[in-house]
Amino acid sequence: MQRIKNHFTSSLIDWFSNAKRDLPWRKTKDPYRIWLSEIILQQTRIDQGKPYYDRFVEHHPTVDSLAKSDEKSVLKLWEGLGYYSRARNLHHTAKYVSHELKGNFPRNYEGLIKLKGVGPYTAAAIASIAYDEPKPVVDGNVFRFASRYFGVEDDISKPATRKVFENLMLGFIPAENPGDFNQAVMEFGATVCTPAPKCDECVFRESCFAYKHKKQSVLPVKSQKVKVEEVSLNYVIFDCNGAFLLHSRKEGIWRELYQFYLSEDSTPEALAIKYKGSISHKSEKIRHLLTHRRLWVTFTHVDIAEMGTLNLIGKELGLSVFSFKEMLTLPRPKVIVNYLQRMTDSLIL
Repeated sequence: MQRIKNHFTSSLIDWFSNAKRDLPWRKTKDPYRIWLSEIILQQTRIDQGKPYYDRFVEHHPTVDSLAKSDEKSVLKLWEGLGYYSRARNLHHTAKYVSHELKGNFPRNYEGLIKLKGVGPYTAAAIASIAYDEPKPVVDGNVFRFASRYFGVEDDISKPATRKVFENLMLGFIPAENPGDFNQAVMEFGATVCTPAPKCDECVFRESCFAYKHKKQSVLPVKSQKVKVEEVSLNYVIFDCNGAFLLHSRKEGIWRELYQFYLSEDSTPEALAIKYKGSISHKSEKIRHLLTHRRLWVTFTHVDIAEMGTLNLIGKELGLSVFSFKEMLTLPRPKVIVNYLQRMTDSLIL
């Protein structure tokens, strides 16, 4: 067993030292920047998340700087990344670390996991990379790589299975450089042992259980599938000579993000008649995917002739007036960001 452990661990770290991607959070042991990268990269590809990491570090190079910002500006920096509860938890934890912990992150796994928005995976990543604590990480990449290599057939959709993989990897993580080991496991799962594995590039191919038994498509075992809900959203864009009506959502996953009027009880056509407006454009149904929902979104432009009428509509419907330039400074759901970009490109707005 010791020989297998030494071979697997040393081979993995050697591979990582030669093949790892050049990423800024791998050049620091600053727990703030490691934490920031891990929160941003939850449910997010590295190529998508890196610009957000760079943006946050530019605006807030320290946890104290992030703590001093307001939630609206944090949501604006986060705009388009999705899972906005992560941004709110990020801001909450920054304020807690800055105010209650005097700007110092907890120095071990047990302390880190108590922070809001920090789960077992993130706590293990920070503890191992920043503080050299030999605590193995377990995420989707680790499930995939470890289940295939070691032949673990436990169902990863069951919560108890996480402990199976944690105990397994605990037997291989080295005491001297646990951070490199954890990053290597994640990197290998992300770049080589992918959902469609690159077995021809795999340095572990000859000793891999899944490769030997042709089970790459079977492992990891995951019985429960996410049920996707179909949802229709109809936005009405009230426009008076470049002035628009929006409001900040008070609940739901897009809480505190700004959106146009969401038509639920009346059709856009009925609203146009009611407010003596004219429909100048109506989009096709736009598909927007969330984790558990498939949104079908339409945008209907209703032109209003008089500014006084626009103000009255705003008061009646709970909306505020913004210029187009002001609208771009507001944090908005990605589906609205994408639509406005398309509209700007086609000069409809």
